[in-house]
Amino acid sequence: MRLDKLLGQAGFGSRNQVKKLICSRQVSVDGQIVTKDNVIVDSGLQSIFVGKERVCLKESSYYLLYKPSGVVSAVRDSEHKTVIDLISEKDKVEGLYPIGRLDRDTEGLLIVTNNGPLGYRMLHPKHHVAKTYYVEVNGFLERDAITFFEEGVVFDDGTKCKPAELTIDTANNDKSTARITITEGKFHQVKKMFLAYGVKVIYLRRISFGDLRLDMNLKPGQYRRLRDSEAAILKRYLD
Repeated sequence: MRLDKLLGQAGFGSRNQVKKLICSRQVSVDGQIVTKDNVIVDSGLQSIFVGKERVCLKESSYYLLYKPSGVVSAVRDSEHKTVIDLISEKDKVEGLYPIGRLDRDTEGLLIVTNNGPLGYRMLHPKHHVAKTYYVEVNGFLERDAITFFEEGVVFDDGTKCKPAELTIDTANNDKSTARITITEGKFHQVKKMFLAYGVKVIYLRRISFGDLRLDMNLKPGQYRRLRDSEAAILKRYLD
């Protein structure tokens, strides 16, 4: 939420009054004086003060969810169960949505929140948020696959992907396992990259999103609130 809007909702005056507070250097965020009214802030993630008074507003909700296969990364869907349907009624708040998306048959880490601007900022190309996946394919991954992905995979339609980091864990004729890290999110990108190499993805699980890691204590379909250390990671995207 914009700082001026937050202060207005918290009862610090009209838009003009709030602007004067900010311009007169009376507002701080995490100990730093803020002089711009359009910065994005979250009182649940940051310490916001007007003078010596802390700004307290209803906090945004943040959940780390282990998305199962068969569920769509959407707020609502007429045919399939959505990730929002996995959130219990007691934890549901208005405006919940998943940051980014995973294919319906892909498992793994999703962040669900009602902080609208956060998702846009985390997915903005300037942040180059790395996403790592555990992948199983139906064939042998040679060592040259590492270079193939490093050089940027080119699809049949001419689309070139940014360089990706591939780590091969096991390699066999019938199945190989690996971890791949990408910094973009083209449609079906990971699956299409491996097809370009000559193998088919038979299982895919996202294990990290930036510095956030999938909690393997969760089972597919389960979720939990972010820990303080994880919430601190999200603060980077509010700058």
